[in-house]
Amino acid sequence: MIKIIFENKDIIVVDKPAGISVHAGVGTSEKTLVDFLLVKFPEIKDVGDALPRTFRKADGAREPEIRPGIVHRLDKDTSGVMVVARNQKTFEYLKNLFKNRRVEKKYLALVHGKLKAKVGQVEGEMGRSKKDFRKQALVRGKISVRKERYSLTHFKVKCEFEKNTLLEVSPKTGRMHQIRVHLHSIGHPIVGDKKYTFKEYKNIPTPRMFLHAASIRFIGPDDKKYFFESEPPEEFKKYLDYKSAR
Repeated sequence: MIKIIFENKDIIVVDKPAGISVHAGVGTSEKTLVDFLLVKFPEIKDVGDALPRTFRKADGAREPEIRPGIVHRLDKDTSGVMVVARNQKTFEYLKNLFKNRRVEKKYLALVHGKLKAKVGQVEGEMGRSKKDFRKQALVRGKISVRKERYSLTHFKVKCEFEKNTLLEVSPKTGRMHQIRVHLHSIGHPIVGDKKYTFKEYKNIPTPRMFLHAASIRFIGPDDKKYFFESEPPEEFKKYLDYKSAR
């Protein structure tokens, strides 16, 4: 079930559960957040950028890539708060806010290991890995990427466990898989992330990837200040309780 946190004539704020894709794409066969939104808010059908791109379905047929009202995304296995535009004017306004880094987002991330620094940042050029096109990568050493773009993420330690650390993470740019790539690059991949991790962590059983979009803050097109929060879902809380009890 997808929870609607807030709605008015301009925006829809949802609490996305883990395990659901924002929109259809390669390898997506199940219902998406966009499917849910189109049923409940059919007026957003024509909101957004014109997308000439298509993707190939499992049966070989090609489908247009539809992202009505979507100005920012969460990965399929990331849960939490998302803002969707309800009309074209608001879409353009929000897109400009994100582009100019005037949206404040905070995430909770449970990572492997303990960090030496309690507060820090990761920055650098990142893009699609030349070694593996299915992954994003941060440019460093011999690692090179295609279409590199600057990225910056701030983090601080919230709680330490025996073998893990809970971080509050604030991405200042919005690159694909940015938080996951950045934390992996400093040796502390997210617990449950099977794509950006190390060999010793791949077979550790976890109920999900532990990345959660906890809050978002921005000024709306009506000049009002908006702040929305999403409580970590039960499986996130239960796992943290389990870790703290050890």
